Amino acid sequence: MIKALHQLGDYVLLMKKAIAIPTRWNMFFKQLVKEIYKLGVDSVWIVIVISIFIGTVIAIQISLNISSPLIPMFTIGYTTREIILLEFSSSIMCLILAGKVGSNIASEIGTMRVTEQIDAMEMMGVNSANFLILPKIAGLMIFIPVLVIFSMTTGLAGGIAASYTGGGMTPSSFEFGLQYYFNSYYITYSIIKSIVYAFIISSIASFFGYTVKGGSLMVGKASTNAVVMSSIMILMADVLLTHIMLT
Repeated sequence: MIKALHQLGDYVLLMKKAIAIPTRWNMFFKQLVKEIYKLGVDSVWIVIVISIFIGTVIAIQISLNISSPLIPMFTIGYTTREIILLEFSSSIMCLILAGKVGSNIASEIGTMRVTEQIDAMEMMGVNSANFLILPKIAGLMIFIPVLVIFSMTTGLAGGIAASYTGGGMTPSSFEFGLQYYFNSYYITYSIIKSIVYAFIISSIASFFGYTVKGGSLMVGKASTNAVVMSSIMILMADVLLTHIMLT
């Protein structure tokens, strides 16, 4: 418990140091573009692939479990849409990104720490936390809505593709279910959640990487801890945000 409180205090102090006005805006924007490409654009392919297959599987599983003639077939499309918009494209996708992006950030900053590159920055009077961490946090928070939209679109496309294979559903009934009682607020809700998750992933991963002590073995341990802690905090934030925004 004491160790957890100590880590929380260190995390808050590091974020206070990192989230500050950059002294050189041209360097900040240069780093920001690099981080957007590295953390966001490079993740587009995995988001698209996973979303297509998960959307397809969700539609097939729902169709196989709806056997009652009293339940209209458009319920398959309606339920698939609600699952993807409300939970999958924000929470589940960010859990997946926590493994890819979080480990990347933690290992990159951790390697710089153990090779004393961060110490060299500090000796030159550079705010290393601000220079290294802020572009990563800002870059992921800026691009995460794009990944969510990609996930929603391709996930629903995967469901539509599944409707053409049969399984008790028709494309027309599935597409009607996608449009049935559509609530555009759910898209806003998912994007807001994902932005919060992006901050959680990038800040926690940066903290574990920045505070690494030891050699390369500890960098690997820090990457693992970053992914685990990010996943736990995402799930806790999911419960909290759902309660605040939907109830």
